[in-house]
Amino acid sequence: MRLNHGIGAHVSTRGGFFQAAKRAYEMGATAFQYFPKNPRSLGLKEPDLKDAERCREWCEENGIASIAHSPYPTNPALGMTRGEAGFHAIIASIRNDLDIAEACGSVGTVVHFGHLKSDQPLEGYQNLIHCLDTVLKDWNGQAKILLENQAGDHGPMGTTMEEMIQIRKLSQFPEHIAFCFDTCHAFASGMWSSNSEQDMLQKGRQLGYWDLLAAVHFNDSKYASGSCKDRHARIGQGYIGSKAMQELLRAPEFQQAVVVLETETGEDGTHKGDIDVMRSWL
Repeated sequence: MRLNHGIGAHVSTRGGFFQAAKRAYEMGATAFQYFPKNPRSLGLKEPDLKDAERCREWCEENGIASIAHSPYPTNPALGMTRGEAGFHAIIASIRNDLDIAEACGSVGTVVHFGHLKSDQPLEGYQNLIHCLDTVLKDWNGQAKILLENQAGDHGPMGTTMEEMIQIRKLSQFPEHIAFCFDTCHAFASGMWSSNSEQDMLQKGRQLGYWDLLAAVHFNDSKYASGSCKDRHARIGQGYIGSKAMQELLRAPEFQQAVVVLETETGEDGTHKGDIDVMRSWL
């Protein structure tokens, strides 16, 4: 049984994946996000499969959902622009993340849309599709690639729902691709501004974007809508604000997804306080 909803936060994997699951459980979370390996490198990790299995079993027994997050250097839009070795390193790394996510019983691994500085606007999109197709060729697991929208800090690529849907449509393996929606990124990119939450939700319904939503990064924003700055704030402490975040969390589309915080912790060093606030909104 693979759960695909819940509320939680990003947690450390210090001590292993099973410990990460317990960490989430102890702060009252019903979901969590983790890095499957070193977040600053594309180096591959040979996972402890017994640990991953314990994590999966614990989550199933306790009703906890999880998602992995691919390392920061993962940029599937680069293609061969930095050489063949760079391309294959990204492919191998994402595949490694999928293998670990599958072993842990996770919904999938979050992959940023990516960016490319090029005179040819379509090149980055073609690279992204080629990268995803190469990763997913022969992939038979249940864990999906969760394509995440971007804030626009590296340019306009990956800042719209239309792009997400089009990339998935053009992939040879759309059944293995779902979406991760980052509220801060969407706000920062100007996808929506305060008081227009319902317009954004409605647009996503018309496009069919929410039908493919598997995960949400539930972050407030330290900067205003359209700033293109990717700086997360704790819920209710940024420019999005409590009222708008409450409206989004209550939308049925968000409630069917894994919703995780990627923000600073509270004074107790955990996200328990913010998770309690989110529960109170529901």
